[in-house]
Amino acid sequence: MKNSSVSSEREIDSSNASQVRHIGNDNSTHGHKVGVPPRKNLFHDFAATFREVFFHDDPLYEFKDQPKRKKFLLGIQFFFPIVGWAREYNFKKFRGDLIAGLTIASLCIPQDIGYAKLANVPANYGLYTSFVPPLIYAAMGSSRDIAIGPVAVVSLLLGDMLKNEINPKKHPNEYLRLAFTATFFAGITEAALGLLRLGFIIDYLSHAAVVGFMAGAAITIGLQQLKGLLGVKTFTTKTDIVSVMRSVWSNVHHGWNWETVVIGLVFLAFLLTTKYIASKKKKLFWVAAIAPMISVIISTLCVYLTRADKKGVNIVRHIDKGINPSSVHKIYWTGTYLAKGAKIGITAGMVGLTEAVAIGRTFATLKDYPIDGNKEMLALGVMNIAGSMTSCIVATGSFSRSAVNYMAGCNTAVSNIVMSMVVLLTVEVITPLFKYTPNAVIAAIIISAVAGLIDIKAACQIWKVDKLDFLSLLGAFFGVIFKSVEIGLLIAVALSVAKILLQVTRPRIALLGNLPGTTIYRNVEQYPNAYKVPEVLILRVDSAIYFSNANYIKERILRWLRDERDLIREHGLPDIKYLIIEMSPVTDIDTTGIHSLEELHKISTKREVQLVIANPGPLVTDKLQAAKFVELIGHEHIFLTVADAVAACAPNAGVNT
Repeated sequence: MKNSSVSSEREIDSSNASQVRHIGNDNSTHGHKVGVPPRKNLFHDFAATFREVFFHDDPLYEFKDQPKRKKFLLGIQFFFPIVGWAREYNFKKFRGDLIAGLTIASLCIPQDIGYAKLANVPANYGLYTSFVPPLIYAAMGSSRDIAIGPVAVVSLLLGDMLKNEINPKKHPNEYLRLAFTATFFAGITEAALGLLRLGFIIDYLSHAAVVGFMAGAAITIGLQQLKGLLGVKTFTTKTDIVSVMRSVWSNVHHGWNWETVVIGLVFLAFLLTTKYIASKKKKLFWVAAIAPMISVIISTLCVYLTRADKKGVNIVRHIDKGINPSSVHKIYWTGTYLAKGAKIGITAGMVGLTEAVAIGRTFATLKDYPIDGNKEMLALGVMNIAGSMTSCIVATGSFSRSAVNYMAGCNTAVSNIVMSMVVLLTVEVITPLFKYTPNAVIAAIIISAVAGLIDIKAACQIWKVDKLDFLSLLGAFFGVIFKSVEIGLLIAVALSVAKILLQVTRPRIALLGNLPGTTIYRNVEQYPNAYKVPEVLILRVDSAIYFSNANYIKERILRWLRDERDLIREHGLPDIKYLIIEMSPVTDIDTTGIHSLEELHKISTKREVQLVIANPGPLVTDKLQAAKFVELIGHEHIFLTVADAVAACAPNAGVNT
């Protein structure tokens, strides 16, 4: 089948080759001229563009030439990947998944209690979020390693935005309803992006901006935990570093509880030590994984036996038992809170999506298996929609738990199912045992968990590679810690988009020279030994030419021409007669770009300089031909290569040896 498709493609290529027209100078070195691709009709052109934008990964490839029954099974498997890998599942894989599931469960239970506090909801809702969503993801997700549940950054963002609308202490029921509404719209957003194949939208958040945002969020989360770590009762509701530190120091003489401080610091030191051991010896990853649960058990026993809660140590107190209750009737389907919930949900959903897809791709690369970003978005969306109806807050992929899942030897998403079953057992039986768990230990667990979000190594690498990227990192970082998580996120997006616009509107234009002994022309900044051809100025445009940069490109080329002529006159050399534009990097051009080339041709002609085009791509060539620019400049001034253009324009220059 494959050979037949290849041969058919060759037949198509050969038939197209017979239709290709040619333009340009006949005196090329190899006897080749610039080819003009056959014109496509409007429908085929639009269909090709649409397919490339939305279906570049050819998701229906496996359905080709398959019988109807096979297509039906592939269709089910497309939406539920579990149908595919379940057929090859065996006891050996289950053993790995069982160990991994139990390991991440021991980590997620104390984390869920802490992340629920970040979202300003009761602890049981954090546990609920590690029960229903992971089960749905296990059936629909394509990642084998990602561990699902509430995460620190999204929980903080959710809690911060929700409390701006409703006070969680004065109106807890209304606050909870808005949280479920936001979770519902987070799911709708994620599922819609997956179904409409608009996953490329999340790529507008650059890696540098994400690194800065995550680091800022980690510090903000850590600062928020000072309330539990120090036993402070009156604490600011703001998240910026100035307000938090003012609140901490204003309570230093009468608000801190020394027993709480001792408990918090001792267990924080224990948790950080186990993380350090695990980072140095990968085989001991389980030490850091079970450390949070050990901390909870030991601290709970200590508080219960010493009754430290009567000495001012804040404890978790009551956690409701039982499986997730339905929350369909609690979602705001009408009213003013519907729009507010949608706004919060869209923001939280996008952040969760960015984190989950990045985690999924990371581990898929490590294990060398394919992952479909759009399927991931659909799975995350459906699980959050279902979660909003079963008393869950926004869930996504957790990096710390996914890393533990990977290190523990998980093979499939069954590890998520095992984790869910352990959480189910916890909410049905064990939750009363958490009554005496000190809040200081929960705070210590959260601080140790978010410490890994501060990636100093990545920040140093970004500084070395790209200073503009580092500026985006700093903008997102300082926006989060000095203002709020929403502002930091907004700055991260704004700086990422600004960088794209800067690169599009101000593309690089390079001066080319000939490498001695060759017919190769390269950037003289990169190759200082490359020499300039007498009477010829060779420039390369390193971008598509659109309305946003066309005028800049024209003016920058004219400036190059002016500066080079001034330099030539100073040295008494022959004046420039030819301006060669190397257009191989120019992937596309619009009508404004063509108009700028026409103006450039007019201006250069007045200055007695002939404009020459070298190596235009198929799309550019087609548009230049359609706009009659080829006739304007003359067929004899369009060449296949720069070497051909130089040979025709300055035949006496030769190749410098």
